Amino acid sequence: MAEWFSNLEFLSKMYWLVAIIGSLIFSIVMVMAFTGGATDEIGDLDTDFDVEAGFQFISFKNLVGFFTIFGWSGIACIDAGFSTPTTIIISIISGLLMMVIMATLFYFISKLADSGTLNYKNAIDAVGEVYLTIGADRSSIGKVNVNVQGSMRELEALTDSLTTLKTGTVIKVVDVTSNGILIVDQTRKPIEASQLQNNDTLLNQNSQKKLSN
Repeated sequence: MAEWFSNLEFLSKMYWLVAIIGSLIFSIVMVMAFTGGATDEIGDLDTDFDVEAGFQFISFKNLVGFFTIFGWSGIACIDAGFSTPTTIIISIISGLLMMVIMATLFYFISKLADSGTLNYKNAIDAVGEVYLTIGADRSSIGKVNVNVQGSMRELEALTDSLTTLKTGTVIKVVDVTSNGILIVDQTRKPIEASQLQNNDTLLNQNSQKKLSN
């Protein structure tokens, strides 16, 4: 093995070293990434270039992917008998394509993860109902049922109201604490759109009757 490697030309040695080292690191990073053990802050080596929110083109994982494909594509070009300039150009393009693929892959993975993560700020202005009694003036934590991010959730809540908010009280979320507890206040139940339409229909009917009379 050592004799085989020593007999290689400089360019071939370089590509083999890059390919082998890159493949080892790439395997470790990918296993850790998909098991939740790695982030883009590994060793503070990341420099993120945001093309759009959450899209990271230059990151540690993407650079590892670049060098891995750069090495193996270079070896393939040398074995195919391509010239040195052609080999370098093809390997660089291949590495950049790998970076684009990986950046896109992790972008959509992060989008899927974000879609399932509850952002308590999205609950502000939501109208719901008290599930467990909330003590007046933040004296005790209760629970409310509110619709957040398209689904009904049972969340802890406090109130600045000087009266206790009992079970069944209609509330409106006015703020959220730093640790994710909703601040709510009593409010009236919102009028449904269908009720508004029915009221408009009744008014129109009444006005038509008056005109006919």
